[in-house]
This record gives sequence, C-alpha cells and structure tokens, in this order.
Amino acid sequence: MIRKFASSLALAAALIAAPCAAQDVALTNATVVLGDGSEPISNGTVIVRGGSVVAAGADVTVPADMNYEDVGGRWVTPGLFATVTSIGIWDVGAVSESNDIRASGSPFSAALDTAPIVNPNSQHVAIYRAAGVTRAAVTTLPSGSIFAGQGAIVDLGSDANPVTKAKAFQMVDLGEGGARRAGGSRASAYVLFKSALREAQALSGARGTPQTAEITKGDNVMLSRFDAEALVPVVTGQQQLYVAVERAADIRSVLALKSDFPQLDMVLVGANEGWIVASEIAAAGVPVIADGLDDLPVSFAELAATQSNIGRMTNAGVKVAISASGLRNPRRLPQAAGNLVALTRVPRASGLSWGQAFAAISSVPAEISGMGGRAGVLQGGAMGDLVIWDGDPLELGSAPTRVFIAGVEQPLENHQSRLKERYRDLDESDLPKAYDW
Repeated sequence: MIRKFASSLALAAALIAAPCAAQDVALTNATVVLGDGSEPISNGTVIVRGGSVVAAGADVTVPADMNYEDVGGRWVTPGLFATVTSIGIWDVGAVSESNDIRASGSPFSAALDTAPIVNPNSQHVAIYRAAGVTRAAVTTLPSGSIFAGQGAIVDLGSDANPVTKAKAFQMVDLGEGGARRAGGSRASAYVLFKSALREAQALSGARGTPQTAEITKGDNVMLSRFDAEALVPVVTGQQQLYVAVERAADIRSVLALKSDFPQLDMVLVGANEGWIVASEIAAAGVPVIADGLDDLPVSFAELAATQSNIGRMTNAGVKVAISASGLRNPRRLPQAAGNLVALTRVPRASGLSWGQAFAAISSVPAEISGMGGRAGVLQGGAMGDLVIWDGDPLELGSAPTRVFIAGVEQPLENHQSRLKERYRDLDESDLPKAYDW
C-alpha cells in the first residue's frame, strides 16, 4: 500500500508539473458577462484561441475552422480576481509549519518576498479555483513591523508556475495594527513609516539611481539594508504601496503623505469609513480595496462601518474592488458582490448595479493590480480566463461547472469535493482501505 501511495503521489506531481496546451474554445448561446461593468448579454458568444480571448458578446461569429459548443444559456464570465489574499501560503492556520502568513520572528519586514513561498499544490489553490477564482494578489501580513513585505500576482492554474508577477506591491499597516506594532501609537507608526521612506530615498538618489554609499550602519537607521532597498521602488513610484487603514481620520493622514512623497502609488486596503471621505479619495485618484461584507463596527477604527460603504465611494467616483473577506476566503467574493446588488433595493442604502458588482470582483481588482484589459474581462487580447456557471454567479446557489485559465481547462476536484463524494451516502465501500483494517 505504501508503494502504491508513493506512486500516486509521483503521478500527481508529474501531472502538476506538466504544462498543458491552451485550447481553442468557442461557446455559443451563452449569457455572457464581459466583466467591464456592463450588464449580462443574452445569447452571446465567447471565442478563445491560443490562450487569449478573440471576441466576446453579441453578434460574434465563430470562425469556420473552429468547433463550437452550445452552452444552453448558461452564464459565461471572466475568471474572478481575488485581491489581498493569502492563497497558497498557508494550509492549516493552527499548524505553524504549514502557515507562512506571518513572520513575527524575522529580522526582515519590507524585504520579505511572497513569490518564492506560493505553493501551487496547496488545497486552497484547488478549492478557490473550483469557486471561479483564476487570479489573485497574494501577500504576507504585517507581524514584527508595520511592513508586510512584497506581494505577488498569481494564477490558480494546475501547474507548477503560479507567479505572474513577483514583487508587485508592498503592504504597510497604518491603522490600529500598525500603531500596536510601532510601539502603541499611530504617531510612532507614522514616524517609522516616514523614516523608512527617507532611508529608501537616500538609497535611490535624487534621480532614482541607487547610491550605495548614502547610508551606512553608523547612521542609526531604522531598517536593515535589505528592507530599505526593498522600499526604493515604492518611494520612486515603481511599485504600488497597499496601505491598510480603516477610519476616516487615518485615511486623510495617508492621503496627505503624497505631499511629502509625491511619487507614491498608493492603494487603500480596508477603508471601512471611506464613505465619509469619499470625495477626498476620489480627488486624490487613489483606488480602494474594501471588504463588501463589513456592516458593523468591530473596532474603534470602524465605528462608522456600513455595507453601503462601497456603493457610496463608487458613487463619489472612487475605483473600488471587493476584497476577499479576512484574506482567507475568496469564495465569499460573489456573495459580497451579490449583497451590493441587493442593497440597491433597500431604501436609503447604496449598492451597485449587477454589472458594477461583478466588475468589482473581476476587472477592477485586475486594473488595480496592473492587469487592466488582460484579466477580469472578456475582450479581444485578454487572457483566456473564463468560467461557466450553472446559474447567476452572484446568487449563493450558483457554482462553476467549468473553469479555464489562459485557455486551459482546469480540474475542479479538490480535498473538499472528494470528502463530499465520500460521505454523500452511507456506502462503506467509498471509505479508504485503511477502514478495512
């Protein structure tokens, strides 16, 4: 049995490592969602060739040299884009050996790089792929410092190469958590943050050219040389800075940082009280990644939390993406988007149209992540990420039936689906052979 188990593992590893060729796909008679904020299109067509979308929408003609599949009115959408997640960097939260989300004992902070630790064999990759998530922004969390480290953009394909872009963004906590880690006060967090960026500026030089002699160990620097160097692309505007912040006063303080560091390319993460300062966020041109399920205060920084937050910010002209709730459950993205559609029917509440809500979990997070026009949309030239659903994807009872990433159809089986099948009935023949012993 041990030999058989080992051979099964070897086969699984080989299948994961083997690259799959992109398929030419033509789907007709579909309810097509372009993902760009527009409403669903009935009796539409989607064509994918060579791993990229050729065309999608109404009045699309299938090329004569392609076979097509009539999907009988089923919904066809771009893949979901989960942003600010921990997909692939943990398995069991309570088992430290399998959990790489935090590095509280590390001497490094900003220099931490998520890309090398993403595990394509993680069950979470398979589980969220089966939920329609095809791409994600993955990051570790702040632990020993206000800086979390450098996040990566990944795909959830069943192959050994998940990272699309390494060192895509840096993350910093300037809210309650950052205050706690910086010594117990937001004042300390801001001094630490500004000092860190000053050190990075000194390393970058006036014209952005690295100047290795600017800072030495004798200068009483706040950061290690590795951390300061990791912040150089942030202070020069070459790498996005994701700022975790919730209350309105903190958001104003973060936006004001642009006066001292004008090249910062910032994204607000959380912003539960963003609706209060929505006009200021919009004027600054800073996008927001917000949790669509927060509607009650859970801390003093979120006393004005409301589920209308995203709708109100969107109405003010802010570009808003819906985040995966708590970073660990991207399967809630359609639920959060669907709730925002329902809010449009609640008196005095602010929600989103169906098209806006779906875009908030597809094209908008892709745009924020630097993949606008390539991910989260079905349009010519975009990557061939598409999902076929058995119903309206923003309804809780709907689920994906097929998922394609870059034109490659993906397996939907995972540990949870196997358990479901095993215990669907009481037939003991479905149990592992170990139960016979």
